[in-house]
Amino acid sequence: MKAVEQYHEVVDLLKELIATPSFSKEEDGTAGIIAGFLEKQGIPCRRTQNNVWALPRYFDAGKPVLLLNSHHDTVKPNPQYSRDPFSPVTENGKLYGLGSNDAGGPLVSLIAAFLHFYALPGLPWNIVLAATAEEEISGFNGIEALLKDAAFRKATAVNEAAPFDNWCAIVGEPTQMKLAVAEKGLLVLDAVAHGKAGHAAREEGVNAVYAAMEDIRWFSEYRFPKLSATLGPVKMSVTVISTENKAHNVVPAECRFTVDIRVTDAYTHEEILSVVRGSVKSEVQPRSMRMRATGISPDHPLVKAGIAMGKEYYGSPTCSDKALMPFPALKCGPGDSARSHSADEFIYLREIEEGITEYVELIERAVRAGE
Repeated sequence: MKAVEQYHEVVDLLKELIATPSFSKEEDGTAGIIAGFLEKQGIPCRRTQNNVWALPRYFDAGKPVLLLNSHHDTVKPNPQYSRDPFSPVTENGKLYGLGSNDAGGPLVSLIAAFLHFYALPGLPWNIVLAATAEEEISGFNGIEALLKDAAFRKATAVNEAAPFDNWCAIVGEPTQMKLAVAEKGLLVLDAVAHGKAGHAAREEGVNAVYAAMEDIRWFSEYRFPKLSATLGPVKMSVTVISTENKAHNVVPAECRFTVDIRVTDAYTHEEILSVVRGSVKSEVQPRSMRMRATGISPDHPLVKAGIAMGKEYYGSPTCSDKALMPFPALKCGPGDSARSHSADEFIYLREIEEGITEYVELIERAVRAGE
């Protein structure tokens, strides 16, 4: 069956997903919809929490694995929506709705590609599908939980002595079908500047806000000297600031602020943290060190296949589940990242149709090159 023949079915699937709220940690409904769709196609699938996965009909434990992965959770609607975010509406070739672009379009396009390859015998790679949860919050119960799941590892014949040493992935995110060969990591820091409480009307106390301002100025002005060939500079942004005060007339003793740092492959998280702690007076604690910068070699069959198709490659400033995969992964999919999390989110229907066709060609070229 040609993948494009599944176009109308997966567009209907996407409409059903849009109509079903699936905020991160609340994806039970969309997980059930995806599982039901696959079962109607005659494809056995399994769930690990809200992660839905399926194997090809002729899975061979002796062959490498290509994981087709995208997520079905969404952020909450942008407050500037002028439409009902849960009403899938098609106008002028655009399908509107929350999650249509990020990442419903890439997800259903990958599902169509999986259906195309599902029953083909003799492929050099096993093509495995995983529609996962909690991507938007980098949660622990999404792709990370699935890759650790004993049933999933047994079914996919993971070599426990060298886990995932023969795996690779396509991560479906809206990249205009360009090849995101590298991706910045994410390091979120919680900082506390200390002062001394006092009455705002008198010359007493030490204002913690002013202490925080000195450190915030450093974050805004400092530039890490090493640049990444694909990802450029490290970027730091102070995004939240607060004090414990409820009254206007108290000099605050503490000022808390949050720093969003997009880390390149030129630095480790540990190196970034060391520079920060050596440069500011505030106490600094990382929330997590999990979301590392990642890259896939230009010589990998997936990348070479995309280049052979005339596709551009680049380094992505945004984070995805690619950061949590302990194997090479290429981020690529229909849609445009600029529309993600925006009001009145949409995807062009032609992008889905082209995405299906191009995913199939990319996979065909890659698996043959990897023989």
